[in-house]
Amino acid sequence: MPISPEKMQSLHRYDFLVLRAIESLMKRHRWTPLDLLLKKTRLSENELKYRLGRLIDGGMVRHEKVPYEGYALVFNGYDTLALDSLRRRGSVHALGSLIGEGKESVVYEGMGLGVVVLKFHRVGQRSFQSARVNRTYMPEEKHCPWVFASALSATQEFEALRQLHPKVSVPLPIDRSRHVVVESFIPGTTLNRCTLEEPEWVLETILKNVAEAYRLGVIHGDLSEYNVMIDDREVWLIDWPQWVDTAHPAATTLLERDVENILGFFRRKYALDYSVAGVLVEVTRG
Repeated sequence: MPISPEKMQSLHRYDFLVLRAIESLMKRHRWTPLDLLLKKTRLSENELKYRLGRLIDGGMVRHEKVPYEGYALVFNGYDTLALDSLRRRGSVHALGSLIGEGKESVVYEGMGLGVVVLKFHRVGQRSFQSARVNRTYMPEEKHCPWVFASALSATQEFEALRQLHPKVSVPLPIDRSRHVVVESFIPGTTLNRCTLEEPEWVLETILKNVAEAYRLGVIHGDLSEYNVMIDDREVWLIDWPQWVDTAHPAATTLLERDVENILGFFRRKYALDYSVAGVLVEVTRG
């Protein structure tokens, strides 16, 4: 679980200074050398080593001696920096319970101006190579630590929500810091866990939102029954880090895959047999 805003109060300002210094130096170094941290923080060697020891014990920093002695942030350290920024901006006051987990994110309930959702992007070793190949937000250069890849993923999703809300039924984007996106709380559950009383209405609503997103220049890119939320008479499309612009070379292929995924689910579970080609015509009609 990420460190809570309350626990962050026990951290000294020097702890945050060291975390931010490591973050900055990781843009150029896989493992940040001690001598560069000394220059960056301007702390004494004894003080810096003491702070590094605390951060390592707290599970926020890793220390390696091969190929050279250096330090790097792990997700708990990056979580700490993100939550501290969100706390100082007033977007988040408390972190609540875990409400969802996927291979590239964990989602927590929180308190801001009311109940909010905090989505911690987690582009890690399991998904890093596929993310580099398949995601438009990944930089071309080779050096991109996974914490920064996660921040790029969060930036991508936040931008999609800003473009789409409120014309498309998506969560309200509230704030973002590094790899954490703060969104409005969405009640209900995912489509794959529901038994719908009016499946045709739900399908038509999903397709209308897909068409409106397309009109706004956005294709989800990973749409399925796992990232559609249902609550009574409300439908939301969630999880947008893989979105692409409609001008993207693979836009047609990705849109077709999104439509096939959704139609396939409703065909299997509710025997609704819509034509993929016909739906694509309707979505792209403009």
